[in-house]
Amino acid sequence: MRTLNGKTIFITGASRGIGRAIALRCARDGANVAIAAKTSQPHPKLQGTIHSVAAEVEAAGGRALPLQVDIRDESAVEAAVKQAADAFGGIDALVNNASAISLGGTLSTPMKRYDLMQTINTRGTYLCSQACLPYLVKAENAHILTLSPPLNLDPKWFAPHVAYTIAKYGMSMCTLGMASEFAPQGVAVNSLWPRTTIATAAVEVFFPESIQASRKPQIMGDAAYAILTSDSRATTGNFFIDEDVLLRAGVTDLEQYAVTPGARLHPDIFLD
Repeated sequence: MRTLNGKTIFITGASRGIGRAIALRCARDGANVAIAAKTSQPHPKLQGTIHSVAAEVEAAGGRALPLQVDIRDESAVEAAVKQAADAFGGIDALVNNASAISLGGTLSTPMKRYDLMQTINTRGTYLCSQACLPYLVKAENAHILTLSPPLNLDPKWFAPHVAYTIAKYGMSMCTLGMASEFAPQGVAVNSLWPRTTIATAAVEVFFPESIQASRKPQIMGDAAYAILTSDSRATTGNFFIDEDVLLRAGVTDLEQYAVTPGARLHPDIFLD
């Protein structure tokens, strides 16, 4: 059975939420975790920095490299990826977790907000993948895992927030294209999306009524771990759903992930 012991995982947006949960799950195996995020100083409203997560990674049994990086900045991404590869001797997996969200309609979404989502979500995923791939093609069991939904062209997922949908589907299209492009080199490229809302800062802002009906970020950490330890030559081009991944891995107690045990869970968007 594969583990992530000694493997190097580069995770964007890892200072809190789902990125942090994935980092800590990898750390429990003894992974090297590059924590790439913008937050290096405590935020007045949001918990977590690259340094606090680095300390948690080390306490969990991993090795940590906190990297302050804005994934909109090409040179900063390239430098951070090189720093991680130099520090740990390569890169085995990239987790494209960083994402911006704004659920306004066309007339209520300023171009500044549109551009932010496009540059972080779609362009950031493309850029980080491009920067990591020269190292990934040399890795023994290489993975790119992107936190983005299955592609679904039902207009109901576009009409309320077309700008956000374009940005998230752009991430998913990176998965679709790169999975096929890099299959010959043995690099797995997959997406992962939650069945339910996850108790993160974004959900607290945009769906505050859903927090108590959400699951904890740990479910995404455990699902990501199952994917990252799978055979990269046999597991690529998939749009995984967190609970399906865990059920196939033999996890039967999904109640452990509920913020409020017994509560009726709220489904996440983009899933029928």
